[in-house]
Amino acid sequence: MRAAFAVAAAGLVLSGAMGIRQTFGLFLGPFSLETCIPVATTALAIALHNLVWGFAQPFAGAAADRYGAAPVIVFGALVYAGGLALTALVPTASALMVGMGLMVGIGISCTSFGVVLPAVGRASAPERRSAALGLASAGGSLGQVLLVPFAQSISSLAGMSVALLALAGIILTVAPLGLWLDRASRSSTIADRTASGALSDAIEQAWRNPGYRLLTLGFFTCGFQLAFIATHLPGYLSLCHMPVGLSATALALIGLFNMVGSCGWLGGRFRPQHVLGWLYVVRGTAIGLFVAAPKSEAVVVAFAAIMGLTWLGTVPLTSGLVARVFGVRHLGTLFGIVFLSHQVGSFLGAWLGGVILDVAGSYDPVWLATALAGFVAALLHFPIDDRPVLASAPLAERA
Repeated sequence: MRAAFAVAAAGLVLSGAMGIRQTFGLFLGPFSLETCIPVATTALAIALHNLVWGFAQPFAGAAADRYGAAPVIVFGALVYAGGLALTALVPTASALMVGMGLMVGIGISCTSFGVVLPAVGRASAPERRSAALGLASAGGSLGQVLLVPFAQSISSLAGMSVALLALAGIILTVAPLGLWLDRASRSSTIADRTASGALSDAIEQAWRNPGYRLLTLGFFTCGFQLAFIATHLPGYLSLCHMPVGLSATALALIGLFNMVGSCGWLGGRFRPQHVLGWLYVVRGTAIGLFVAAPKSEAVVVAFAAIMGLTWLGTVPLTSGLVARVFGVRHLGTLFGIVFLSHQVGSFLGAWLGGVILDVAGSYDPVWLATALAGFVAALLHFPIDDRPVLASAPLAERA
């Protein structure tokens, strides 16, 4: 029952935080049109929030490890909503960078995976942990399914600013759910025999582990691929002369199929690093075939479905792998460091898409890089050793 409450609360928090974030690609063109700010500048703001999110994530995770998820989520929701409101009410380039870039990035770091999933991990028995993380991530996809068409509809009816303010109101409603997560994770009595001790020792022990370094490098690809697609798929489909509403449909379908494809349960049946490797192979292949295929509504729908099946399945598998090897005591911090690599990739994926489009007039070079990166990530994940690192004396005492 404790784990079920944690999964439900985590799914709802992620639905708000991640569902709102997935709408940003819809605002890329309209925002530039309404404010006369270049597309590359708007893409840079979206890219910046990914980078800020990455650098803030280890600190948000460490705060949640120490003080609990509730105060971190409340703080993040307030900052997140403030960033959206600032972007809506002060449509200038500087306000865009501060609101959509800095504030939204900090807000997401406090309301997304690095804070929410460790709480679920601590509330779940080890044999059920991978499945619980997958269910929480899948529940988070509900926000993408609902909020992408919601934002599209509000923007069409009342304008972009009203849509952003409505999304700001939604993120505020998820703040109290952090109390559920705290209640579930703090009541856990599950023994953790893997590495614990001081935070500094845990970080040093993790970084000395070759598998942790490979996992960190490989997660860069996930961020690069997802941020590029989420930010620039609407613009790409517009260049291909696809119907206007198809972009929102494709993004919503990605969220819908991700509810099925959040593969945490596979991590309990197979070695998670192998599942991750094959996910990256499938993703790279799907991207390559999509770019090469003649564009039609059927092709876009098929691509969205395949991408949805592999979209956020990497997150519960990656966090579950960190928990399996290093335990859950410092999971928020250790996963946050891995996630920083993901967000550096996200920054480059969102930003380079706009830069390459402005310079070359085409997204094709970035699509090619996105496909090839999937195969590189697969090669990095297959050799990872997932054997637990047993708890031991602090490194300073063993020196």
